[in-house]
Amino acid sequence: MTPTLEKLVSKLNSLPGIGRKSAIRLAYHIVSLDDGEVKALVSAITDAKNSLKLCKVCQNYSEQEICPLCSSPNRDKSVICVVEDPKSVSAIEELHEFNGLFHVLHGVISPMDGVTPEQLKIKELLARIDSDEEIREVIVATNPSVEGEATGMYLSKLLRPLGVKVTRLAYGLPVGATLEYADAVTLAKALEGRTEV
Repeated sequence: MTPTLEKLVSKLNSLPGIGRKSAIRLAYHIVSLDDGEVKALVSAITDAKNSLKLCKVCQNYSEQEICPLCSSPNRDKSVICVVEDPKSVSAIEELHEFNGLFHVLHGVISPMDGVTPEQLKIKELLARIDSDEEIREVIVATNPSVEGEATGMYLSKLLRPLGVKVTRLAYGLPVGATLEYADAVTLAKALEGRTEV
């Protein structure tokens, strides 16, 4: 492999979710594109990087000062779903089940990685709740990891004194799962979060 191609593979391999084999496939595909397609790809990346900024309200990526979700009159403004990253907003939106607003933290508290609460968009969330009497509930939708749980507990302690209901996404067994193969934590969370039928 040439040094130039290796450099391209290395850059692609540094992207999340792209292993070395995928990076090699992508690199060979990119170099096989005609000049117009390469320019269009570079332009799309550059345009996205230059035009996207954080929404002043929810901290999600937006091309406007206030994103379409926050400015929509059809959203339930009494509920805010707090997520770790913009990808989580997309995942929840694709369900078409949640009609409230979002707040993106841009990470989770992780002392091992040097991420402190001050580095997240927590003060923006607190200011938002403090200035808007319409907000009644905050759903903490961080990932079910140690860091996600720690962040959820931290947010709960900060938010409860503000007079809002703080809820957490339910955990448990995925549809189609078999009990005998479930790990102890998943099974315990499923029992803890059981609902009446």
